[in-house]
Amino acid sequence: MKTLRLFALMDHLRAARRPVSAEALAARFAVSPRTIYRDIASLQSIGAPIRGESGVGYQLEQGYFLPPLQFDAEELEAIMLGMRHLIARQGGGLRDAAERVTGKVAAALGSEAREQFRNLNILAVPRQREEDLLADKWGGLARQAIRTRSVLDLVYLSLDGRESRRCVHPLGLTLFDEVWLLTAWCETAEDFRNFRLDRIKAMGETGARFRQVPKQRFQDYLARL
Repeated sequence: MKTLRLFALMDHLRAARRPVSAEALAARFAVSPRTIYRDIASLQSIGAPIRGESGVGYQLEQGYFLPPLQFDAEELEAIMLGMRHLIARQGGGLRDAAERVTGKVAAALGSEAREQFRNLNILAVPRQREEDLLADKWGGLARQAIRTRSVLDLVYLSLDGRESRRCVHPLGLTLFDEVWLLTAWCETAEDFRNFRLDRIKAMGETGARFRQVPKQRFQDYLARL
């Protein structure tokens, strides 16, 4: 049980973006803070680069590479369901990437676990929807522009049939049950705007880059919801 908890503790710290307090870790793993102190000491004694700061919490050293850990049954099911969902939805351009991820996860498993993973009885039903096919056309360019902070020039057709041309700073993508939504800062409106990928008629990079500006970031948009 302790070994499993140590692996889970490393996984949790690897995923955390900020230091995590002993109290928060104790609540997460249903143990006492004293147990967390002992677990951290055990991990540090075998070379785990965990930095602890009084009153702040624990964090893995930045840039440290951890080898893949063993997935439990529910983690494998979550990965497979997510990948099959993207493949079934066409994935907004992520279908091929989802298939590659599935192959890489399978390759990292032992032969028995690999066969179980590939044959998990968890399905996502394929849908042939025009909206998904249209979204697939622009998904790759939108994600690349978000990564590189590239200003986009797009032509958009609103739900009431009005066509407009916008110069936008792409900030994030959201997958809903029916549509992919691109959230951007619109230079024309000087405000956040959402664009359905399947309603975009044309999209291209302008060659310009934008900076992260307070009150114009994706997290600022989410804070307004």
